[in-house]
Amino acid sequence: MRYDVAVIGTGPAGVSAAITSKIRNKSVILLGSRSLSPKISKAHRIDNYPGLPAISGSDLAKALKAHLDEVGVGITEKQVGSVYAMGEYFGLQCGEEMLEATTVIVASGVVQAKSLEGEDKFLGRGVSYCATCDARLYKGRPVAVLGYSADSVNEAQFLSEIVDSVLYFPMNGEEPEESENLKVVREKPLAIVGDNKVAAVRTDSGEYNIDCVFILRDAVMPDKLIPGVETDGAHIVVDNMMRTNLDGLFACGDIAGKPYQYIKAAGQGNIAALSAITYLNDIKKKEV
Repeated sequence: MRYDVAVIGTGPAGVSAAITSKIRNKSVILLGSRSLSPKISKAHRIDNYPGLPAISGSDLAKALKAHLDEVGVGITEKQVGSVYAMGEYFGLQCGEEMLEATTVIVASGVVQAKSLEGEDKFLGRGVSYCATCDARLYKGRPVAVLGYSADSVNEAQFLSEIVDSVLYFPMNGEEPEESENLKVVREKPLAIVGDNKVAAVRTDSGEYNIDCVFILRDAVMPDKLIPGVETDGAHIVVDNMMRTNLDGLFACGDIAGKPYQYIKAAGQGNIAALSAITYLNDIKKKEV
């Protein structure tokens, strides 16, 4: 199935984009966490969201989820590893599955973590952001996992069933249960090293020989997520209609730049959806 609109991210921007797209009778897939953005749920109090004065983050999340339910938009809990512009549509790689959508709205939030030394250099040559996608490439070989995301522990355990051994670095404090081929390393990674491909992870206490480093974050830097998209640091460059330099690709919310505000994100999500709908309508006119 090819969706009219694929929305990546379940914060206020993504939820807003999905709701508007659905109301306009477009087929929508909303990709993200069913518990919505952790940034929302952790907010103690929000004072500037119109109509919802002094609302807690958890209550805002409930209200957003209720609105999605009301219009009939479900949440698909798949992590998007890459988005490829294929001409008439986009391919979204989710593990071993490739989804298709005519337009894509990126509302995945901004990546706060800085790249590790060697991360950019070895991307595709021993650095991966998706365990599900690339695990089988390293069957029977030693790997490392830098666990930043909430799902990192599960991903590491999945890897341990396929590869020779896993060294797990708990970057967010959560640790998997150790086993014969899964060991926790409580050291700070400093660099990824090698010649033409990854050979080791260097820490503040030593160096570990591995063939791949899986860097598991909640979000991927936009230039790595979407080859060819124009970026400005951690942000995707957009115009005032949330259009990017790639036809059919839109971005909104924190990933589109400051200020990082819920109400701004929701408004941009609405604009991005309307722009995507205009794009889809223009395609239909050309076909006629």
